[in-house]
Amino acid sequence: MAIKFNHKPGLVVYLTAGDPSLDATRAIVLAAIDAGADVIELGVPFSDPLADGPVIQRAMERAVARGVRLADVLHLAKEIRAERPTAGLVIFSYLNPILRYGLTRFADDAAAAGVDGVLTTDMIVEEAGDYLAELGRVGLAPIFLAAPTSPDDRLEAIATHSKGFVYAISRTGITGKQQTMTSDAASLVARIRRWTKLPVAVGFGISNAEHVAQVAEFADAAVVGSAIVELIERSTPESAPGAVARFIKGLQLPQAALAR
Repeated sequence: MAIKFNHKPGLVVYLTAGDPSLDATRAIVLAAIDAGADVIELGVPFSDPLADGPVIQRAMERAVARGVRLADVLHLAKEIRAERPTAGLVIFSYLNPILRYGLTRFADDAAAAGVDGVLTTDMIVEEAGDYLAELGRVGLAPIFLAAPTSPDDRLEAIATHSKGFVYAISRTGITGKQQTMTSDAASLVARIRRWTKLPVAVGFGISNAEHVAQVAEFADAAVVGSAIVELIERSTPESAPGAVARFIKGLQLPQAALAR
């Protein structure tokens, strides 16, 4: 198990676990991996997702209402790992569910489930001592968010303590689709590369092949979340896996185009 990108650019896919159901999420994840997703971020439902826009907020609300909890997401991860042993698998959570579950217990159970890494949106690197120790103890990769507004000392700490990849936020604000990529993303990636040789993935707002092509010019991977969550919202549980697979295939760039 390891986080790696098999394409240029790599593709990280975020899904809210349990929306529309855990069984549907499992089918969608398997379809996404088979369609070319290198890394899956399994979003843990949370009642107060402040960093997320309306699309993911709605998905979180639906999953919370169905009673989906962190333990369910870990069980889902274990099932996915058994069926797709080489795919990158990341738990994407706010800190509160992890603390309620118990940090040590979470680290043990996530590792036992075959998870590769953890991205906790509201865990800042300056306060992550115990968190890093527990993830490191069981070999889980901590993944931190780096923002365009982050000062150099914070970026250096993020780059130093991250494993797997560094998640560069393309713009300030909340998650959600956008029309164009900002120049902030390219400059942020260049700054991150001063301190790490890890792959850098760019997310927040990437929703089409044009965005992915722009990211390929300066980063290693693109993260797609809200566009896929919205597609699932518009689909039936039965049609969602196929719809997501077609969407992911449509994001991928011909390798010949990247070689120009």
